[in-house]
Amino acid sequence: MLEMAEAERQEIRVLLADDDPEFLDALRELIDRQPELGVVGVAENGLEAIEQADVLAPDAVVIDVHMPLVDGVTAVAHLRNQHPSLCLIALTADDAPKLLEAVKDAGADGVLLKSELVDTLVERLAGSRSQN
Repeated sequence: MLEMAEAERQEIRVLLADDDPEFLDALRELIDRQPELGVVGVAENGLEAIEQADVLAPDAVVIDVHMPLVDGVTAVAHLRNQHPSLCLIALTADDAPKLLEAVKDAGADGVLLKSELVDTLVERLAGSRSQN
């Protein structure tokens, strides 16, 4: 029983935020398949992502840049300010250089195009354990 509790503590706790329910479900399924990762919450807008991060204290947040109520860039800036050690990965389908620069400047640890998600997201999240 103790070993199981220790294993659970090793899991990287991830909060997912995206306003596309189908994408959010697919992302959750991808993350849940990884033994070192666990989804602790989902948010469908930027405000909900901020509120859930405060309550759930995840290790990482994967957030879409284009979100209702509070956009992803603003949410990333707020989360970086309130939770400096949080791993923040921004997602976008828009590869506009100014947008990518804005979200990095806001404090994202990484920005991934949704098209490259499968290849790199798990690698980036798993790498966050060594940074904490």
